[in-house]
Amino acid sequence: MNMAVVPRARTLRHYLLTWTLGVLVAVWVALVAFAWSTTFREARQFSDGQMTAVAKLWLSAAPYRLEPHAPLDVPDLRHEYLQDVAVVAWDDGRLVADTHGMVGGLTVAALPLQGFTTVSVKVPGLVPEWRAYSAQIEQEGRLRRVVVLMDLKQRYDLGKDIAEHVALPALLVLPLVSLLLWWAIRRGLRPLDQLSSEVAALDGFAGQRLDAQHRHREFASTVTAINALVDTLQTRAQREREFASDVAHELRTPLAALALQAGAAQHDPSPERLAELEQEALRAGRILSQLLELARAQRNAIAGGGPLASSPVALGELAARLIAAHAPAAYESGHELSLAQPDEPVVVPAQPMLLELALRNLIENALRHTPRDSQVAVAVWQTGTHLGVSVSDNGQRAHAHTLPAERGGLGLGLRLVSRIAEQMGAELARDEGEAPMTTRFTLRWPRA
Repeated sequence: MNMAVVPRARTLRHYLLTWTLGVLVAVWVALVAFAWSTTFREARQFSDGQMTAVAKLWLSAAPYRLEPHAPLDVPDLRHEYLQDVAVVAWDDGRLVADTHGMVGGLTVAALPLQGFTTVSVKVPGLVPEWRAYSAQIEQEGRLRRVVVLMDLKQRYDLGKDIAEHVALPALLVLPLVSLLLWWAIRRGLRPLDQLSSEVAALDGFAGQRLDAQHRHREFASTVTAINALVDTLQTRAQREREFASDVAHELRTPLAALALQAGAAQHDPSPERLAELEQEALRAGRILSQLLELARAQRNAIAGGGPLASSPVALGELAARLIAAHAPAAYESGHELSLAQPDEPVVVPAQPMLLELALRNLIENALRHTPRDSQVAVAVWQTGTHLGVSVSDNGQRAHAHTLPAERGGLGLGLRLVSRIAEQMGAELARDEGEAPMTTRFTLRWPRA
């Protein structure tokens, strides 16, 4: 059997560490690249400055006739930054110095009278590429000229050596900085880990809440949101407990009566006994049907992630259709069922299925809980601030001023209507209504 492999979720610590190290490496690479290029540039400028100093020194010194000779190789004169410098000098056009014997391999005419250039030297035993600096002065009627040359390979090796000395500390520091960053991020995320542990151990249904004191300021909004969520869960849990208790109470009566009627029908299977047994069964069936409708409405709301998508619904058309559907039942029970609505259509934003379910339960509630010859009036209305629909009756019902949620008992249909009203953004209200009516239930929406 193939088992699906669930990928491990990335931790915030690894996420922060990855991004921090990535930025650190990018900055380090940019720093090394900048230091490397700067070092080479400074090494070249250092070499050019050295050549200029040699030329100035040579021109300022008294001219001596120097025979060409091989470069000196004295151990005490060796140094890691020692540059091999060659000097070629003329005095009134007469060669007076050629330290490396390279004048024969130079194209003297191609050399500038003043300034830097790169030249090729074709002399056996010498590197072919040299950096040259030419300088010329006129002193006491004599024209003196000097060319100072430096090995380009040595210039490059000098820059590389300095660059390596600059980059090596940065390379060695990078692992240490990475380790310190890992430790700092782990230490910095410890309050978040502690908060996560407290949230994991939190029992929202037992009334526990997170302590908002002694926390970092950045966690204030998170703790507040979690506590608000806990409060919402506690409120909903309390409502569900109350609802379950009310459902048990509502079902206990018809089921107990159903058991008694079934026992009586076994001893006296008269038509009256069977009719009473049928009524109790139908009553229990209505309660179960309402429970299923309530569960379906809540499931639709949860599946939608919040309030259900609404569309314009004409209250008058919906009320007329429901009254026509309940007219036969009203006639059989001896009720007078009527509808009043304005000439102008009253349209509300609602989910059609839920609105129809709520209004149908209000009408059935009025027909079921009022005596014969009672009037049941459905009114569609609108004012300057609200619009809605009302179901009134003159049946002198108890608890005329309270909703089911405000008293110990429960009209299951009214609880269903109350929850549907919450989903539609409407309000369910109950009052005495206008005479001769004694009870009125109203679904109303604020006018947009």
